[in-house]
Amino acid sequence: MLAATVGLLGGCADELGRKVTDSDVSCLRAQMGARVALSFPMAANTCQRMTGHNVVGLAKHPEPIPLDLRGAPDLQAQAREYNYAYRS
Repeated sequence: MLAATVGLLGGCADELGRKVTDSDVSCLRAQMGARVALSFPMAANTCQRMTGHNVVGLAKHPEPIPLDLRGAPDLQAQAREYNYAYRS
């Protein structure tokens, strides 16, 4: 069952958001470079993880986890511009 679930999640199309194996940088680049390119805020909202692993009810007050943008100064500049928390 777990293998089937991981297989299904790993095969998501770009339009569906973050893949299980994506880093924050790879997710943002995929979303911003897709056929329907998203702006940085839209891509960040698609890619940003939440405490509680995005499972409803797991965390009482889920908070966004800062984007890990190490090695991506262009994305860091956009995160600063749009006031997104990130690690560099």
